[in-house]
Amino acid sequence: MAIRIIREDGDEVLRKKAREVGAIDERIVELVKDMAETMYESDGVGLAAPQVGILKRIVVIDVGKGLLELINPKIVKEDGEETEIEGCLSVPDVVGEVNRPYKVTVEAKNLKGQDIVVEGEGLLARALCHEIDHLNGILFTDRAEKIINKSDLNSERRQKSKKKDNID
Repeated sequence: MAIRIIREDGDEVLRKKAREVGAIDERIVELVKDMAETMYESDGVGLAAPQVGILKRIVVIDVGKGLLELINPKIVKEDGEETEIEGCLSVPDVVGEVNRPYKVTVEAKNLKGQDIVVEGEGLLARALCHEIDHLNGILFTDRAEKIINKSDLNSERRQKSKKKDNID
């Protein structure tokens, strides 16, 4: 396994549509394992193959409930909505307020080539939508209602903390 270089906004590969995976061979399995290692090393909750320069429809996600390895994922159902702060390993300096479905159902294949269905709510739904967007050349900044510089966000949090300390 190896840590892969994460492509950043401005890299043209992030704007291209990924191709479906045909056969799940040793190279695909190795790529998925590298992606998971890269995601964990970078403290992310998800990573799509285009983010490491591979135009294949593959994502890995772990929101604290175990690793999901999804080949050719497709959202088949969406319910509700919520707006939350979202970030991205490929856009490291900003976060944004993004409206996403609260719940999604995704069909995909696992590394054994078996059809699987993943249902996600809240953060998992957001991660599934975010990573599948990457497979279609879409970044969260394209969907953000408001973009916030991370340094501004940290400053804002410190200000709120000071106000709270002064109120108590």
